Amino acid sequence: MSPFGARWAHLRAVLFDLDGTLIDSAEDLARAANAMRAKRGLTPLPLAQYRPHGGSGARGMLGQAFAIGPGQSGYDELKREFLDRYEALMYDSTHPFAGIAAELAGLAAVGLAWGVVTNKAERFALPLTTALRLGAQAVVGGDTTGHAKPHPAPLLEAARRLGVAPQACLYVGDDERDVIAGRAAGMTTAVAAWGYLGPEADHSRWGADIVLTEPGELLKQLGLA
Repeated sequence: MSPFGARWAHLRAVLFDLDGTLIDSAEDLARAANAMRAKRGLTPLPLAQYRPHGGSGARGMLGQAFAIGPGQSGYDELKREFLDRYEALMYDSTHPFAGIAAELAGLAAVGLAWGVVTNKAERFALPLTTALRLGAQAVVGGDTTGHAKPHPAPLLEAARRLGVAPQACLYVGDDERDVIAGRAAGMTTAVAAWGYLGPEADHSRWGADIVLTEPGELLKQLGLA
């Protein structure tokens, strides 16, 4: 029997995006990009410029730092350098958003399964979730299935690992691709409006089932608090 309120009685598990939803990693991502700028004699860019692009990882950071994107000459080399630099400092400032620990504890207290589905490669996602002691029962990275969001495959794999039907899962994320992936997987979707969202994003147009303004609101929306 589901512990959720009547409206969400079909739910049995909650899946979360990682960066911008569970954890604030923007500062470490920005520091890696700025270290690359410093190496090339360029001044650092402010965190506020990088932050909205935190959910896009290397692509977002390099786009801001060097105005370069996938497919352009030199991008792949810069991406490799960025990932190596980020890996060396990704534990420095990254932390769960305020309220996340209590939210996860609330889900665990009623026996609900929960996991992480992120576009971050397993190389980063697995050790980072372990170091932060998030306690996820499943962690699916952007390279786990050979597909990244907005493809539904990573979400379906997480549901499989939790032993829960996709239709009984809620997926929470801070990017439109999270909502697209969740809907394609047949899941209920929620927007984490405290996250990075993306530049000039209008999450009211994404078509999510729930919009959350702060982490603790999830328990209230689901009738658990």
